[in-house]
Order: sequence, then C-alpha cells, then structure tokens
Amino acid sequence: MAAPLQFAYRTQKEIGVTDAAPVYAPVAGFAKPDGTLRCCVYSPCGRFLAWASSERVCVVDASVGHVLSTLAVPNVFDIAFSPRGTYVSTWERPAKDENGDATKNLKIWRTTEAALDGASQQPIGQFVQKSQTGWNLQYTSDEKYCARLVTNEVQFYSSDDLTTVWNKLRIEGVTDFAIAPGQSYNVAAFVPERKGQPAAVKVYNVPQFSAPISQKTFFKGDKVQLKWNSLGTSLIVLAQTDVDKSNKSYYGETTLYLLSANGTLDARITLDKEGPIHDVSWSPNGKEFGVIYGYMPAKTTIFNHRAVVSHSFPLGPRNTIIFSPTGRFALVAGFGNLAGQIDVYDLEKDYRKVCTIESGNPSVCQWSPDSRYIMTATTSPRLRVDNGVKLWHVGGGIMYHEDMVELYNVTWKPCLPENLPRDDPLHPIPTPHDSALKYLGTVKTPSKPVGAYRPPGARGTSTPLHFRREDEGGAAHVMSNGTPNIGPNGFGRPRRQVPGADLLETATRSVPGAAAVQVPGAAGADEGLSKTALKNKKKRNNKKVKEAEGQNGAGGLAPPAQEYGSISGNEGRSPERRGHPNHQRHHRSRSRQNAHGSNNPGRNRSNTNHNGQAVEAAPHVNTAQPAADSLLSPGSQNPASKKLRGLQKKIRAIEDLEMRLAGGEKLEDTQMKKIATKAAVLKELENIDKEPHAM
Repeated sequence: MAAPLQFAYRTQKEIGVTDAAPVYAPVAGFAKPDGTLRCCVYSPCGRFLAWASSERVCVVDASVGHVLSTLAVPNVFDIAFSPRGTYVSTWERPAKDENGDATKNLKIWRTTEAALDGASQQPIGQFVQKSQTGWNLQYTSDEKYCARLVTNEVQFYSSDDLTTVWNKLRIEGVTDFAIAPGQSYNVAAFVPERKGQPAAVKVYNVPQFSAPISQKTFFKGDKVQLKWNSLGTSLIVLAQTDVDKSNKSYYGETTLYLLSANGTLDARITLDKEGPIHDVSWSPNGKEFGVIYGYMPAKTTIFNHRAVVSHSFPLGPRNTIIFSPTGRFALVAGFGNLAGQIDVYDLEKDYRKVCTIESGNPSVCQWSPDSRYIMTATTSPRLRVDNGVKLWHVGGGIMYHEDMVELYNVTWKPCLPENLPRDDPLHPIPTPHDSALKYLGTVKTPSKPVGAYRPPGARGTSTPLHFRREDEGGAAHVMSNGTPNIGPNGFGRPRRQVPGADLLETATRSVPGAAAVQVPGAAGADEGLSKTALKNKKKRNNKKVKEAEGQNGAGGLAPPAQEYGSISGNEGRSPERRGHPNHQRHHRSRSRQNAHGSNNPGRNRSNTNHNGQAVEAAPHVNTAQPAADSLLSPGSQNPASKKLRGLQKKIRAIEDLEMRLAGGEKLEDTQMKKIATKAAVLKELENIDKEPHAM
C-alpha cells in the first residue's frame, strides 16, 4: 500500500503535519514546535521537512516526524532545499557587524551532516544577499552545479565547494536568470531595456559562455518571468512593463515569447484577444502549456510546444491555470477579486469539463501529488477570517475541512513520480471525512443570483445585445483610452454626433458658410504643379487678399460699416433678438445714454406704451446714437468713454438715493449732498454727448 498523502501547515502558534486520505490524522511522531515560527517547507524530493523559529532551524524526517538535525542559527526568515534534498539554505535579514560591514546572511548547510562532538554544525558556504526576492542558489537537476546572481554576472559554483567561483557568465546589465531542469545544463539570462537598446533573453550551455545558443530581443520588457518546461528544451518568457504608455492598463503591458533551447524557435506568441496575460503554465509533460489572457471575461487556450493552438476553453472570469502533476487534468480558476470558481478539465478526454468547484475565496490552490485531490486554503494576512484548509476530490466533492486561526502557509508533501499510484483518479470516489459532512451541513444553499436591475418594462424579456457580456454573446470589450467605442452590436456613440443625423464620413471640420480651406501638403492640393507655377499661384493669392483688405478698409476681420441714418438698434444682435423694437434691455440702455434729452430727467425704465408699441425717439437721439454707442462700447479705452461711463454710474446712484428718499427713508448728510450734485452731473453728461458733433 502506498504511503498516505501528507500536508504541513503553519499558523500563528504552531506548525502541524497531517496525513491526508485515507486517515486524515496528525503525524504521531511529529512534535509541534512552539514560539515564534517563521516558515516551514518540504524538500522537493519529499524526504525532509524544515521549519524555523526565532532561535533555531530543525530538519525532520517527513514520513515519521523525527528530528534529524538542528541548526543553531537565529532569526531565519526563509528556508529552501536543493532538488535532491542534499543541501538546505537559510536566509536572515541583512545586518551589519561592528565594523559596519554587511554580514553574510545567506548560508548553505548539508542537510544530514553529523556535527562533531560538542560542536555545532557549520555552513559550507556563506554569502551577502540583501534582497529576499530570488535569494536562494539555483541548482542543476543533479546538484552538480549551482549559481547565484551578482552585479553584471552569474557566478557558478561546484555544489560541494562554495568557497571558490567555478565559472562566470559575464553579461552587462543582467537582472535575472533561470537554470533549466532536466539533463541539459542550460541557463537563460535576462537583460532589460537600457539606453534605447531592446531587452534580451539569451540561453547558454554551461560552461560554454562564449556565445548564446538561443536568444530573443524585444522591447516593452522591464521585467520577465522565465519558465522552463520540465524537459529543459523550451522556455516561455513572460515580459512585462511597469507602465503602459497607451494607458490601457494600470498594471503595464504584457507580452509572451517562446524560445527553444537549440535555437530553432524564437517567436512571439500571438494571442487573439486584447488585454493582459493573467497566467501561463507548463504541463508536467513539457509538451504543452496553457495561457489565460484578455480583458474579462478572459480566454484560456492550450498551446503545444511549437506555440500552435490545441484547444480553447469557453470565456469566463478566470485568471489561474494549474496542470495536475500527472498532466491529465487542468484547473482553470478565478481567484483574487474574482468569485473563486474552479473548473476542472480532463485533457485526455477531449478537454471535457469534469466539474466546477465553488471554493469561496482561497489564496492557496494546489494539486495533490497523485492528481486525485485539490487543496484550497484561505490564509493570512490576505484574509484574517474564515482561515482553514479544504480538500476536494477531482470529481468535485469535498473530502476534508479544517478551520484554523490565522493560517499563514499550507503545502502538500512532494512525492516522486515512481511512488505514485497508477489507478484512475476519478474512480472510485473516496469516502469523505466527517469534517466534510459537518461542513456541508453548515453551508447555506446558494440562492438564485438576482442579477442586474432591470426596469419593470424590460422584465421577463431577453437581455438586449448591447448589454450582454462577451461570454454571453455580446461584443468584445475594447479599451479606447478615453475615445468613444462603437462595437459591432451598436453599443456606444461617438462624440459630436447629433441623434438622428447622418454620420460625418470625413474627418475635416469646417465653419458653416465659410469657404473651404485646402490644407497644405494634403492629398490633391496643388497636385501636378511645378515649382514656378506654385510660386506664381502664391503671388496671385496674396494679391487677392490685399485687394480684399483694401475694399473692406479695416481689414478682413473688421465688421461691415453700419448706416446710422435710421438705426433700429438690432445691428450686431443675434438673429432671435432682431426685429423686436420693444426689447427692454435695449431701450433701457438708450434711455440711460439720453437721460438728459428726455422730458423726465429721472431713470426711464420703459420705453413702451400700454399697447406694447415702441415710443418714437426724438430726432436728436438718433444723431447722437453712433457717438454714444462708440463711447459705451466695452472695448473703447479713450478717456471720454471712461468719463461717460463714470457719469452714468453717478446718475444711477443718485436716482437710487432719490427713490429711497421718496420712500420715507432718512438719508445721511453726505447722501443729501450727492443728490444736490445731480444737475451738475447731467450738464457735464450733456457736454460730453455734444463733443462728437464738434469732432
């Protein structure tokens, strides 16, 4: 009988190891540590489990839980194993010694080395590693060589001798690298854009670093993810920019490239849906990979190792794709700000859907090593409530559930392929644990989704085409960067479009009534004319412009002269105001200008009689009107116009005081003196009106 599956978890107060199906019980030989626990991790081979506290690091036998070795190194924040579990690496926070030099916080140890009598185990290598991102050494699959990134080079070491550099890959500006799995000693290095030069990914064979065996250069690559397939023969490059210059995405632009290790293929993968690339993952068989891309609802497509489409799944709100360890199944899920649905597909049965799992809001999703179970977990600090672990059968049923307080990490124990069972994961369906049945009893039956609000008149009818999502038959979402969208379903309306009017076919804009202007350099302008003919044509046009200016007198921009012999007061007005001689505002302004010539020297607020007919003005008013209009024009800056406006302002103030006095209000002495000056102001105003006649 095969050993049961196992998973380890770390909470705020403990680290635990649990045997999964079929026993679902803690490992009896494992003593749960206490104190401040920083991390726990399995070795890739599944033989060891290491955990770190604030005082020490312990390595235990994963199958029985017995402690194998203890490393007396405090304040370790991260642990990692080599591929075969021979070496274990620890990372501490950067610090400085008494002399102000950085301490060597990256240390490599032998996993099962026996310490001398009374002496603590010593590391076989130490380095200064400031960043926690990509802090560990990268090993070849057989652990013969390892490498680390330093400034402008990748340094290679023999795994059993970390004191001297075995070889160097010198590349100016290198920021990332990845060693290929498998038997081939291949390494890929990335150089971002620099000083106008494109970014580049170069593949070398260790230790032949004189020339790359494959490379790809591209723009829009500030950082990348380098993903080798399990055979080490093909490399996926997911390039990303920090800023999207087209302003279509807040998270930058993403592009996908595929390179072969032997140099026969280096191409950009063409995706048929606009939008970001959410996830990309290789199948364990190394012959196909899946990509989720495009604006929501996203599209999921399976490609072969030559980037040829094998199958596309239905559109949906998904952003994660994970292949099962055996390569038979693939789960396509929507996590993060999505609903947490998981679709499981059987790739060997014509890509049919096996089930859909409503997982809630997990932050961890992993396949079991035998491809029979899916683990989902909600962890802190992303979400501090509803923390716990759920195990689902690949057929969709829940098998195990355990609530935990502030769960920080949970992971399956790896298992070598030769130790996995060969039976069908779908059959037979295992018996659920009691915790799963109890959990199902507490889950509320999901109610029918209400959906979007619909007005009473639209209820009971099908959704119009322009309101449907793309996966429901609507038009594809298009990012327009602020410009109006017009989809094939007719949704959206361009700016400056009058409802019911025909669309403007050309992009030229013209003023109604104005002559058409030929744009210099445009197609069809002065086509076929020689240089001499163009020069003569320009002279003729200039001559016509000068003649037109001479006829207009004040130039082309001046308005036509008005005849003031019999004015109507409508010149210069908008069309809707013309022809209305009883417009109060017009006559009110005329009464103010000619207050001294009226029978009533006070303010005349109306020039209409009871029948609505305009009162005929005195003849001398018409003769003085042009001068008054010119003096009262807003743009007039001569001293006479300024003085005229000031006197009219004084007249209005005096009239207001007279009305207040007539109403019985008691005025101050200064106000009474101001009223007494009315006759002098009117006389001065009359003299100003006579000045233009003298001119």
